[in-house]
Amino acid sequence: MYRFVFFLHLGAAGLAAQSFAGASGGIATLSGDGRTVVDGSRTAVSLYKPENGLAAMVFAGRHFSDWISAQASYSTNRNDLLLTSVIVDGGGERTYEQARRARIHAVVAELMVYFRNKESRIRPYLSAGPGYARIATRAGEVRVLRGAAAVPPAETVAGSVALRVAVGMDVRLAKRLWLRYSFAETIQRNAPSKLLTPAGHRNLANFQNLFGAVWTF
Repeated sequence: MYRFVFFLHLGAAGLAAQSFAGASGGIATLSGDGRTVVDGSRTAVSLYKPENGLAAMVFAGRHFSDWISAQASYSTNRNDLLLTSVIVDGGGERTYEQARRARIHAVVAELMVYFRNKESRIRPYLSAGPGYARIATRAGEVRVLRGAAAVPPAETVAGSVALRVAVGMDVRLAKRLWLRYSFAETIQRNAPSKLLTPAGHRNLANFQNLFGAVWTF
């Protein structure tokens, strides 16, 4: 009898399952980083300052029940950076200030937990999952150059494992059309920090505020 009820429950959950796909866009904000080293007669200070940039995401997934879903996504964003390094050693100074542009691509698989059933007009959720992020940077204008400063290379590419955590909500617009808002934070290795002299040591946090549409089928 218990086995019958269990398989009946699984069958009902399967009938309730829905697939979905969508796209969204918005603003991405990167965390900054810097480092200060004072050692004897040597003083070194470095930092990078990020600017907000545009972000886009496409995603698809499956609602397994009213409460549990999963999705896979591809996202990209582009942000301008300003790198600064000042080293004073033995009475000499080595300084540079360089503009760079960073482009981040990420592929992530997330488990989603909803807090209201699929019949609700507004469905808030939490999601989290691992992925892979690739960041490429390209040098722009060197605004300041003093002494024999070690300016970063013209182009760099680096990839790392990433972790994304997001909160959001789906708002029903029609029977199969939803408006989605999400705020996500993706943590990955900090390639821009490695370009600094001295190098920074914090991970890179990529914050994305996104609005988009979801279709269920």
